[in-house]
Amino acid sequence: MTENAPDPVTAAPPRRSDATRGAILAAARERFAADGYERATIRAIAKDARIDPSMVMRYYGNKEGLFAAACSIDLRLPDLATVPREDIGRALVSHFLDIWENDGVLTAMLRVGITNTAGAERMQGIFRDQLLPVARRVCPDPADAPKRAGLCASQILGMALTRYVLRFPPAVALSGEEMAQWLGPTVQRYLTAERP
Repeated sequence: MTENAPDPVTAAPPRRSDATRGAILAAARERFAADGYERATIRAIAKDARIDPSMVMRYYGNKEGLFAAACSIDLRLPDLATVPREDIGRALVSHFLDIWENDGVLTAMLRVGITNTAGAERMQGIFRDQLLPVARRVCPDPADAPKRAGLCASQILGMALTRYVLRFPPAVALSGEEMAQWLGPTVQRYLTAERP
């Protein structure tokens, strides 16, 4: 290979199927958020993505498969080992606010989860698989971790519901910093305080 030759791995153009999948997922997220799971249709999602409905079925099989793919989320939770113990609650609230402010997927899932069993199960799975391990690492008794993670989720999802879905004016008016100051101590207590 000559010095100026392009690296075959980095020089390869993106595959057309990757672009098609990306367009389908983006359209599905928007449609599920706007219409909910029940009213969103493969035909409407395909139209939004500017492709034939058969392509959606080819890649995802059915609406359930598409929903699962569209709502696959990595919460990218911070490494709390680097956070002072007394700041864990605030760090988590700030992290979730950043996600909700910059990514509409969780909002879409929350809307769907309110009215649809599959959506609720998907949201439960994300929080169980990603928040529960965090609770296990920081709480005084790992046996209490499921309860503590559930209480944290109730605060975080309640905040998201009032701020991003129902758009209660007082919740919307708070800055992210104010929200973290108010909710951080509650999440902190749920995670690290001794059992009542």
